[in-house]
Amino acid sequence: MRTRWIFYFAWLAAVFSACPRLVAQFQEPTQAELKMTSDPMAPGADAVYLDVSEVDNNPDHSETYHARIKVLRQKGENLATVRIPYTRGSVTVTKIEARTIHSDGTVIPLTAKPSDIEYLKTKGLQVNAMVITLPSAEVGCILEYSYELRYITDDYSAPTWEIQRPYLIHQAHFLYIPSSFAHNLMWWQKLPTGMSVQENKKGRFELNLTDVPAVPDEEWMPPIESFLYKVIFYFGTGGSTDVYWKPTIAEWRASADKFAEPTREIHNAVDGLVTPGDSDEVKARKLYVAVQALENTNFTREKDKAERKKLKEKEIKVAQGVWTRKSGNRQEIALLYLAMLRAAGLKAYAMRVVDRDKGLFSQGYFSYGQLDDTLVLVVLNGKEVVTDPGEKMCPFREVSWTHSMAGGIREDDQGGSMAVTPMQQYGNNKLVRTGAVNVDAHGKANGELTFTMTGQDALRWRQAALLNDLTEVKKQFNNWAEAMVPNGMQVNLQQFSALDNDDVPLTARLEVHGILGTSLSKRLLLPGIFFDTRGHRPFVGRERRVEPVDMHYGQEISDRVVYLLPAGMQVEASPQDTKVEWQGHAVVLAHTAIGPGEVTRMRTFARGFTMAKPEEYKDLRAFYQEVAAADQVQIVLKAAVPQKGS
Repeated sequence: MRTRWIFYFAWLAAVFSACPRLVAQFQEPTQAELKMTSDPMAPGADAVYLDVSEVDNNPDHSETYHARIKVLRQKGENLATVRIPYTRGSVTVTKIEARTIHSDGTVIPLTAKPSDIEYLKTKGLQVNAMVITLPSAEVGCILEYSYELRYITDDYSAPTWEIQRPYLIHQAHFLYIPSSFAHNLMWWQKLPTGMSVQENKKGRFELNLTDVPAVPDEEWMPPIESFLYKVIFYFGTGGSTDVYWKPTIAEWRASADKFAEPTREIHNAVDGLVTPGDSDEVKARKLYVAVQALENTNFTREKDKAERKKLKEKEIKVAQGVWTRKSGNRQEIALLYLAMLRAAGLKAYAMRVVDRDKGLFSQGYFSYGQLDDTLVLVVLNGKEVVTDPGEKMCPFREVSWTHSMAGGIREDDQGGSMAVTPMQQYGNNKLVRTGAVNVDAHGKANGELTFTMTGQDALRWRQAALLNDLTEVKKQFNNWAEAMVPNGMQVNLQQFSALDNDDVPLTARLEVHGILGTSLSKRLLLPGIFFDTRGHRPFVGRERRVEPVDMHYGQEISDRVVYLLPAGMQVEASPQDTKVEWQGHAVVLAHTAIGPGEVTRMRTFARGFTMAKPEEYKDLRAFYQEVAAADQVQIVLKAAVPQKGS
């Protein structure tokens, strides 16, 4: 259920920029609205929402939306195309009305019939989009539309109000009329300071807002779903953390332990994998390798009910079934690992966490459904080690970054509790880029590069190889690597090494060629660093920051590139050795070595931080600005002066 609603509302927010709703009739614009050419509250904006509204009427089985949009720049004309997603067979789209009002007051009503386009179709689910295009949209006009979603079934639902839009909203109104049968109704809200949902005497819920800021658009933001203004209504029990989460954790633990019961078959399997003389560390590692070797259907394709019936495969209800079938999804494989650890006599616990690429865990949102994945904590030498057995190709003692700094619930000796997984250690995520590049007197270059990866980059490409054929993986890798080399250079992946072995670093060998230098009269300019010279520099161009910075994980990148110089040229100038540091957070070290016929540039970028608060942005930006400035210094070659008598 959670997946369906997350898909629906995320797609709703991304694909059609407003899901507003009509409570009253279309209204006549004011002269100020007609003459408006810009908005002081949204400088440079392509458009602003004058007002939006949504009414969710459970007794009537309907949702009604209304919006008025002022187009201020040409890009804002795109809002004239409105896509209304709906589930075919369960929902109908009715009462569509729309009009365009030009700045001189001329009204052009919608007369064209909406298009009904299939967006997604799977077995048992079809999502369509009703598409309307408001006529004669132009800069300065007002776009106004409304429509109704009517539910065919008699089911009662609790709405989610997605408050923010791509542009500023001046007036926003939301109303929820629940059914008289709606018991245990609760809501979770993330709203501007001082604002909250109000329940009136009739049991209706209302929210009125003014000047709602646009959806933030900043690089390296945390999952956007975790900080956008929204209200989630839902049916549940418990009005406090203890009242809801304590029994929920107990119920989850009972279910996990039942699935992970070490049966006789599990004990026999473990006895065949470990020996009595193995240390706890060796036992845990051997069992981890064994469950990782199973088919993980999250990285292949899970059979549907009909296919399982044809193959006479029963639904897996205990860990033993995963081992017998040699196949399971990520949750089943994780709990199998838990069962095997316990069968081997090791102390181990299950943990359930959010996927940090999707959102952040909120204890105040009383819904188990916000949790995504299962991890396993195993005690080795008196310390807990977090493992990620359901993450295919993830090495022992490591986790995907999506499961680091991730909140959730866990088992413990007292029953269970809230918990957060540790932050990634930057030293575990290394990218080493080396190469030798031949340069001629005109700046043309060719050579070979080697990328050696451990940690998250290695995991990314190994999983990509599970989900795609090798041709597609090479294409994706070339695009990734080419964004790192100087403009004018192209790369071509020649070979991966250890693509299917997560016990060793992943290595990629590439050929590189193109125009590297700028040729001047008797001189040749080469980039002072070979990698990361192309394109965008993070954080340098934006002066202020609203949301936190989330760079997913810490990392260490080490480069060593040898420029093999053209005959008859020598180094006239080269970058100074540099050290740029953001104390306690990140450091860049660069060194130049000049030898006969060659220049070697070495650079290490160690970034220990994962997240930074908005108030830390000033120092973060200053660091990246200093790094960018240091990286701009070029290597200058000049024609060698012939020696007398030569």
